[in-house]
Amino acid sequence: MQNRSSASSSTSPPSFILQKRDVRKPSFEQDLLDPGLPSSIPSAASSAHEHEQRPMSIPKRIFVGTSRHISARFPRTHTWLKRAVLYVRGPQPSEDIPPLQPLLNKKYNIHNRHVSLSAETALIKLTRPMTSPWLFAILAAAYIIGFAFFSRAQSFLTPPDSFIGCTSTYWLAQDKCGLDGQNCGPFVTEDPFNFRCPAQCDNVILQNPRTVGDEEIAFVPLIVGGGDANHTYRGDSFICAAAIQAGVIPRSTGGCGSLQLIGNFTDFSPTTGHGLSSIGFSSVFPSSFRFLGSTPLSHCEDLRDDALAFNILITCALFLVLRPRPLVLFWSLVCIGFWHVVLFSQPMGPPPKLDVAFGTFLPALFIAYGFWRLAFRFVLPEFLSKAPIESCVLYLSGYWVGVLYNLTIDKIPISRLLASDISKRPGGLAAFIIVLIIVVILVINQVRVIRKTGWLPYYAMWYIFGGLVIMVLALLPDLQLRLHHYIIPMALIPGTAWPTRLSAIYQGLLLGMFLNGGAAFGFDSILQTPDELRQDAPIGSVLPIFLTNSTTFDSAIPWNNQTIFWASPPDGWDGFSLLVDDVQRYVGVAMNYSLAALQEGIPHFFRLALTSNGQSGDFTKAATLWPNGTWVEPLPGPS
Repeated sequence: MQNRSSASSSTSPPSFILQKRDVRKPSFEQDLLDPGLPSSIPSAASSAHEHEQRPMSIPKRIFVGTSRHISARFPRTHTWLKRAVLYVRGPQPSEDIPPLQPLLNKKYNIHNRHVSLSAETALIKLTRPMTSPWLFAILAAAYIIGFAFFSRAQSFLTPPDSFIGCTSTYWLAQDKCGLDGQNCGPFVTEDPFNFRCPAQCDNVILQNPRTVGDEEIAFVPLIVGGGDANHTYRGDSFICAAAIQAGVIPRSTGGCGSLQLIGNFTDFSPTTGHGLSSIGFSSVFPSSFRFLGSTPLSHCEDLRDDALAFNILITCALFLVLRPRPLVLFWSLVCIGFWHVVLFSQPMGPPPKLDVAFGTFLPALFIAYGFWRLAFRFVLPEFLSKAPIESCVLYLSGYWVGVLYNLTIDKIPISRLLASDISKRPGGLAAFIIVLIIVVILVINQVRVIRKTGWLPYYAMWYIFGGLVIMVLALLPDLQLRLHHYIIPMALIPGTAWPTRLSAIYQGLLLGMFLNGGAAFGFDSILQTPDELRQDAPIGSVLPIFLTNSTTFDSAIPWNNQTIFWASPPDGWDGFSLLVDDVQRYVGVAMNYSLAALQEGIPHFFRLALTSNGQSGDFTKAATLWPNGTWVEPLPGPS
């Protein structure tokens, strides 16, 4: 196959030249186009006898034989294949990418007036004294020191035990808190808990439905209560989201607060505040909390917005003022984006887990070097040398969109590229179709560019090979294919190695996506088990059956004399787990439960699951017992 001419990383960028095909090399394409003719043309120095005696390789023999067989037996198919090969091969001779013409260094005719722009040339001349490598080294050292102090102020001046995440709660889902919630105690504390929340916790939502009483909520922050005069929240509420709703901390910068656990509380009222809505719960719950008016913590403001502005200015200065060598600029973008995600925009945990980050950083550098060799070295030097302003806009517009993936692309209602996720979220299927159409259009345009240069057969071969590998991986038993968003850039960046404006945008976006995925989540496997992907969603197990129903339940009998019943477990299950008002109140082999301990005058909610060796299956949806004695049977399906 052809070899791309090597490109140096010196200040003067290499010209993007594609080597011509050697007409003396065997051409499988020619054999397919006209299998009756010899596939190669001998040079003037070689004799016809030498050419005839040259042995034919086994792959070529197979290819030529297959081509002749298709031509003889299926002439129409052969004609179609011939046209396909002609298209994939591209124009002969192949075309070179036209040299970049900066938009700000051109002459324009506007209303019969000639306007000449030379902004790029003027900037290059003006900033030439600032391009010294020694100046860059000094400023780079100053940036690293300043960024370290910035990070210290962000995460390391507050006591580590005060940091909580956006999903921190006092109560776990289903029966994970154990019988009577004993694994999630204590329920009442004398001393307040001082906490610090990161910014933007209002964006963190439930990815799977969560049952509260007889309601199911999903794709919103979990907030229960807060509507009473004292702003009392149920213990399973997201603390940070509840604090934002209560006005304790701002959403944009996070902050510190204090709360008090108050134990049992009845009738949590819903409310709306600061853009967040909570749901109500009209029964009793053993764990609840209230926010206090002040906190002793300091240095609580989240500085991620300030860090973002600072790093955007730094990256703009790299393109416009300092203009280091393309390779140095590339590595600067890699390092700035990676550590911005780790320390500010999407840290793995509060405070940032630096040990995990350094463990991810080294493989990220190796992969980034592959990006440079495969694509960036053919595009970035061309733009940086001729059009620093244009390259700044093209690269950084996509780059920061990718680095801030959690605030930009993640807003699309598609959590993961899984059929289950796309279909379960409102608007997910429509969003997927729109994104797919846009991606297909962009890919077709990029294929058109690659075809003109004669490189489409080479790239098509490797992408087909990669697709076959992905297909094999997807067919492995007991595993599911998961295309994390750090994998997508690894697949697409090689196809952007042509110095066009769209390629520059693609490279910036894909590099940012890769850095965000690796820095925020690590390099998770492309294959995962169904349990890993399921998270806290139902597992699809058999559901138990309540024998008590609206007909058999006698509302005239006092509750302390009432008992509810359920059917015996099927084969493979050995017991039951019963949730009463979202708290596990019974686990065992009995098939009934007395209502004597229930508080009258309020509704109660019952959910039942089968157990096997102490592990619970799916819970039913809630059966409801209203204060007037009305029993409402559970809806079908798991909760």
